Amino acid sequence: MDITVRTARPEEYAEAGELVARAYLDGGLLDLGDSDPYLKTLRDAAGRAAHTDLLVAEDHAGALLGTVTFVGEAGAYAERAREGEGELRMLGVRESARGRGVGEALVRACMARARALGLSGLVLSTQPAMHAAHRLYERLGFVRTPDRDWQPLPEITLWTYALTL
Repeated sequence: MDITVRTARPEEYAEAGELVARAYLDGGLLDLGDSDPYLKTLRDAAGRAAHTDLLVAEDHAGALLGTVTFVGEAGAYAERAREGEGELRMLGVRESARGRGVGEALVRACMARARALGLSGLVLSTQPAMHAAHRLYERLGFVRTPDRDWQPLPEITLWTYALTL
């Protein structure tokens, strides 16, 4: 599959936001479903793009297949990054494009951006049930960092992974 990863254009923000929201909803990753307050954050791609690198993956015809948010050092959307680290957030792949390397292409693009910025590492948070994502991260060299796991809400525990660059 021919996949290109690039910075999202303003006219794509709404589609990118809905793509990642659908990925979370369809994947059963939001405890409150359609009424989950995190949906507003997921859909706000324009807000993220103002403070981060909002990346999209597209096929040869220009159809959006996935998206991820790359946060450089100490960015407004950083949650677990420490000094000298970047962070990737809100990775989502269109259901019809899963298993075709889209997620890997997006993560590799974040790795390349972190290296280009001279960062020492890259971190991410993930839900314990995201087994396919864990396999991807581990295959790319990320390791679990349980000491950095956290709870954005009392009922939600997120695992962390880190990659040394």
